[in-house]
Amino acid sequence: MGPNKYVHLMFAVGGLILVFILAKAGDWVWSLAAKPNDLAVNGGAVLLAGIGTYLAYRNERVFAAAYDVANELEKVAWPSRKETYAATVVVMVTVTIASIITWGFDMLWGSLANLVMR
Repeated sequence: MGPNKYVHLMFAVGGLILVFILAKAGDWVWSLAAKPNDLAVNGGAVLLAGIGTYLAYRNERVFAAAYDVANELEKVAWPSRKETYAATVVVMVTVTIASIITWGFDMLWGSLANLVMR
């Protein structure tokens, strides 16, 4: 089936995210004037997001771009569990060393500042 199923999934998830964003934005804007009507806000968000998602889905250029993204993601060589674990350990050790160095400089400059301020 190829990356086509992922393209459809991208549009579906994108539509749901758009519904959420529009509902929150509509609720916020309407609450500036009065108590918002939940049915109107959520219904409008679903309607606008549905129309927007449908138009994006039917647009050949947008669909082709989404297909290209999904096709390229299938070519990605994802790291193994062992490689991910090793990289995570390297990051944690590096962050710890950087934190210790930063703490050392902070203590040094703090002590020097206290000497100057006395």
